[in-house]
Amino acid sequence: MLSQTEVLSQTVSDIIGAVGASGVLRPCDYSQLMAASLNESLNDYERKTINRVLRFVRKGRIKIVDEISSGLA
Repeated sequence: MLSQTEVLSQTVSDIIGAVGASGVLRPCDYSQLMAASLNESLNDYERKTINRVLRFVRKGRIKIVDEISSGLA
């Protein structure tokens, strides 16, 4: 069984991989990254990666797209 820290690390890795592949971030994943960034159990690499993704969102390089509306455009 995975510890809470391992599950969090895997979740962050999955989200980062999906963002890298698609260039967009779902609102629920954005919320998970925001919450994970406050978790003290992450290592420096994970924290820096989350901060980089969130910075790209603020700069507009990564868009937050609702998965329902993304197929309608």
